[in-house]
Amino acid sequence: MGCVRKTALGIAMEVEEQIIKELHQVPRQHYHEILNFIRTVKKKPGVIANETAIASESSLTKDWLRPEEDEAWANL
Repeated sequence: MGCVRKTALGIAMEVEEQIIKELHQVPRQHYHEILNFIRTVKKKPGVIANETAIASESSLTKDWLRPEEDEAWANL
């Protein structure tokens, strides 16, 4: 038997199938709540990434402005 290597897409598809199976077992009166949850999750990644980048910028600037950093990047 050969080694089966799962790709990120393959793993994502498995998770999607699991979500759909679970959804079919949830009473329909909860569908609106689930839809709201999905919409909330879809909004979060960009907001969280932007907030984290902004919050960490001042902290990282201290390291970026060191002479050692200039030397490290000088040849690139």
